This record gives sequence, C-alpha cells and structure tokens, in this order.
Amino acid sequence: MGHALALGRRGLGRVWPNPAVGCVLMAGGRVVGRGWTRPGGRPHAETVALAQAGPAARGATAYVTLEPCAHHGRTPPCADALIAAGVARVVTALTDPDPRVAGRGHGRLRAAGVAVDQDVCAAAAARDHAGFLSRVAAGRPLLTLKLAMSVDGRIATATGESQWITGPAARRRVHLMRLTHDAVLVGAGTARADDPSLTVRGFGDVAQPVRVVAARTLDVDPRGTLGRTAGEAPVWLCHGSDAPAARLVEWQATGARCLEVASGPTGLAAPALLARLGAEGLTRVFCEGGGQFAASLLAADLVDRLVAMTAGLALGADGLTAVGPLHLDRLADAPRYTLDQTEPLAGDTLSHWTRDRP
Repeated sequence: MGHALALGRRGLGRVWPNPAVGCVLMAGGRVVGRGWTRPGGRPHAETVALAQAGPAARGATAYVTLEPCAHHGRTPPCADALIAAGVARVVTALTDPDPRVAGRGHGRLRAAGVAVDQDVCAAAAARDHAGFLSRVAAGRPLLTLKLAMSVDGRIATATGESQWITGPAARRRVHLMRLTHDAVLVGAGTARADDPSLTVRGFGDVAQPVRVVAARTLDVDPRGTLGRTAGEAPVWLCHGSDAPAARLVEWQATGARCLEVASGPTGLAAPALLARLGAEGLTRVFCEGGGQFAASLLAADLVDRLVAMTAGLALGADGLTAVGPLHLDRLADAPRYTLDQTEPLAGDTLSHWTRDRP
C-alpha cells in the first residue's frame, strides 16, 4: 500500500476533479501491474495497472488507495474492471465518500466473490486524498497558505521591497508545491504589486496549475503578466457582482475565465470563494497571499495547512506583516495548528503545519 500511495502522489495537482489514486497488483510475490490516475483524471489507476498486468491480473491482489468506483462516468466502473480481470483480492486504504460510490465499490467486489480488506494505511491515504475528501464532504478544496517572511513575521520592507526575503532553495520549493496543487491563489493586491506569473518553473514541461486572483472589482490590469499569458496557462478571475462590465470584457478577451462570487463587507466572501472553486472541481489550492487576503482566509477558518518559510533577517515593525489584522480578543479564538515537519533550506527554515479540527 505504501507503494500505491507513492504512485498516487504523482497525480497531485494534475487529476482534478478526480482523486489522485495509486494501484499496485501483486501475484506470486511480485508486482505484475501498477498505475496512478492520469492527467485530467483518466484513465483511472486501476485501469492502468490492469492494462500493464494483462493476464497476470487473474488471481492477483490489488492494493488501491481509494475504494474502486462503482458508477458509470466517463469511464466504466473500476470495480467491474477488477472483477472482469479475475482479481482475487482487493485491499483499499479508504472508502470513497462520493455518494455515487460510498461503499458500493466494496459491495460489488464482495458480491462477485472478491475478498476485500479495508482501511490499510488509512491515515496516510486520508492525508494524500485530503483535497478530494474536502471537496466531497465540505464542498470546498483543501487550502494551503504559504507565508515567506522574515524571522519577525514581515513579508516586505516599509517601502514594499520583498524580492527576495527567502533564498533560491526556498523559492524552488515553492514551485514544487505549486506543482502538486490544482491552483495557485492570490489576492488582487498581490497581483497588482508583484505582477506575478504564478507558474511552475524549473521542473521542465509540466502541466500548469490554474492561476486564480480574488479581485472583487477586477482592479487588476489585464495587460499585466497574467493577462498576457492567459492563453498559455489557465487564469481565473473571481469577482463580485459590482465588477465593472468593461473590465469584465477586457479580462475575458485575454482568454481568462471570470467567476462571480458573493461579496462581504470588505471584499469577496471567503467561504463563497472557496465554495465556488470547489464547485469548479478544484481539490487543492495553494494560496500565496498577501497579508490582508491571508487574514480573511484565516479569520474564516478556511486554511487547512500552513507552510511557513522563515528567513534569518528582521525587518522591524514598520515592515509589511505576513498576516493582516484578525481582531482577536482571546488566544482561544485563534485557529491552532500542529507542527508536522521542520527542515532547513539553505539558510531558511521551512515548517509545515496542519489545522487542528475536531
């Protein structure tokens, strides 16, 4: 199952709206087939592994990181494919919560005489499939917030200079994290100040994440980098109902998608924004700021994972803060995160945190 999980991770950021599943077929003490969900979500991992195994699948054991599907979508049910191939045993890590599956895959296999074992490496699989599980259960993608900051929590000097607080190793890691997410999200302020590309660079010819900007009034210049490259990698503009019609037309002319989202008192309503991205099929979103936007997501308790990249310099109280005001009166009201991992990155420190949830 560990092998299957590692295979499944190869699909992270490439297979939405489907889960990134891995499958290993074992027979006679050796691997006879293996697969992972391919870009765009098909073919599924089981189909790839069965095609590789061919006749050797008969009597084999299949290790699958998520319950095989039992419904007809754009592909036939994987449960049926495993049965037809003569697989004798199926071991799964998680039951698929999708209402179209939700135990039906396991049931179909057992009804056909296939032995089924469940919940093997379930905790590891739940972490890998967290984005898919969040979209199905909560209607929104998993949200990772990245903060690159000085040791005193600043993301820029008082004049706005921010390139570069962290070093090349940390920046390369950011590109790798973009690669494993379906989308990269920033607020309008960051888009205006940095004119970013938000693409993955340094890893060859790879599928690019969707680049999403939360801009209630579309107050981002379509002649900037995102607008000029909208035909090369997807760009989505999330805006409010009060966005100027002329600016909407300008952005659509670049090839960008414009998605209307309900607004709150000071900008787009954060829960509505994440719900809209989930409705569009996104399962994993990587947010890169800025400070006010990060605060709105934290205040709405929408940040599932925090990635903090800390550099060994101090910028002082007049620098721009990594997170804007949260207006907290009590420590108990602050969202609490658990440290998963810390590692040095050529002079910087990278720490991964996970939200404590019931």
